Amino acid sequence: MADNKNQNDEQKKDKDNPNLEQNKREKPVSQLGKVISTGFIGGVFWSFLAYLSSLVNFTEVSPNLILQPIALGDWKNGTLGEFISIVLIGLLSIGVALAYYAILKRFKSMWIGIIYGAALWGLVFFILNPIFPNLQTVFELSRATIVTTICLYILYGVFVGYSISFDYNELNTNNEN
Repeated sequence: MADNKNQNDEQKKDKDNPNLEQNKREKPVSQLGKVISTGFIGGVFWSFLAYLSSLVNFTEVSPNLILQPIALGDWKNGTLGEFISIVLIGLLSIGVALAYYAILKRFKSMWIGIIYGAALWGLVFFILNPIFPNLQTVFELSRATIVTTICLYILYGVFVGYSISFDYNELNTNNEN
């Protein structure tokens, strides 16, 4: 009987001891930190899928398109250039995610992400086209390239947009309660 009482007392002490790993709480990540990580992960993931799509000839455009305006040498056209491009796109994607957060975070619809992704595709393939020397105009690209890249950009837009909007609205719902 005394052993059970001592055991219960030790368990109570363990629950109150802040130095034990089991009693430590993780510090919550800030909303801005989540936006930055969502942007980076989304950029890396979807540009890696674009790289795979170019490997299996679904698209003529690969992530190393981002390095084409810079005179770096032939390595930028190889595998190293592709992986460096994927990381660079991840870093640029942080800015894209922050822009979404600043402007569109309140919208709860996945359609906003679809429109955002399509707008990004239009920005890259119509407006920024002149700065990429190896990128043909949209009218010269194959149908498979157009469809594949639009789908990738839309999926990216939905991923980033819905993740940011969901997190923002979830936080606001919790704050109201």
